Amino acid sequence: MATVTATFARLLAGAAGYAVSDSGALTRDGKTVFRARVDGDDRMTDADYFALVDWISSAHPDRVALVLAYADRLHLDDFGALGLAIKTAPTLRDSLIRSERYSRLATDTVRYRLDESGPLAAFRVESRTAPHAIHEFRNECALAAFVRNLTRLGGEGLRFEEVSFRHASRADPDSYAAGLGCPVRFGAGEDAIAIRPDMLDLPNRLGDRAVAAFMTAHLDDQIDALTRDESLADTLLQRLSTGLSNGAPTAAEAARDLGMSERTLYRRLSDAGLTYQGLLQKAQQSLAQDLLARGDCSIAEIAFLTGFSEQSTFSRAFKRWAGQPPASFRRNALKA
Repeated sequence: MATVTATFARLLAGAAGYAVSDSGALTRDGKTVFRARVDGDDRMTDADYFALVDWISSAHPDRVALVLAYADRLHLDDFGALGLAIKTAPTLRDSLIRSERYSRLATDTVRYRLDESGPLAAFRVESRTAPHAIHEFRNECALAAFVRNLTRLGGEGLRFEEVSFRHASRADPDSYAAGLGCPVRFGAGEDAIAIRPDMLDLPNRLGDRAVAAFMTAHLDDQIDALTRDESLADTLLQRLSTGLSNGAPTAAEAARDLGMSERTLYRRLSDAGLTYQGLLQKAQQSLAQDLLARGDCSIAEIAFLTGFSEQSTFSRAFKRWAGQPPASFRRNALKA
């Protein structure tokens, strides 16, 4: 099950005038107004975290003000070795690469991607859990916090081209732009920060190669330990299933998400008698059957959610997997 450090919940609660106790109680003026659960490692399940965030955001009268207050309150120092590795990285690019690679130590409900293939670099946030209404607000908070912290690192010379969100605006877009100091666009194709490539070369004001190298080595050990404690197949299936709506990832992308090289991923899967393509197909088939059985998504939507660009391609693949077309599978599942 996906989890998130309770630090994020405490920062959002503080921005809204509440506090979160060690056990997960949301309080104001000593009165408990909502309860979630925080485990002994100070982490929350995605269900508890999303429920808490939903309650706070729904109770707050000003969505933009809450997003910006959260962004102002979140500092890299709140995240220990992870935060120190990010802020001591030599350049902005190095900071984003560290955020991409090690963020799963703070949460595996999202993943971050730095894409430099286009004329503008894009730093994307992608959900790693089943669709949830609160993802829109969560993504606004996450990217706003990155804008704030990257500005602290890069200084006044850093400029962002825009911040974009897939969803329609739920508040005044100009208020977001004024608060973040750059254009903000809703109804876009991605949740991302767009940056000119030359901005990525800006030195961080707190950059220290020696400290950064030491901290990344420490984080590598944490990632390795985390991976050893998990079933690679189960972890990979979960991550594939929740990220397929962004397109079927390559093995290289999956390996990077898991904090290992593509070669290591292939070797470990081979040792377990598995293949990457086989697990990808299993994730697609399982998710497709689940969505078809629910009956609340069209077949075209399910094709997209399982990583296919065309409904016809999905239908052929599904018939090969299940021995019947998607529509027939749905009818039989709904009769059961």
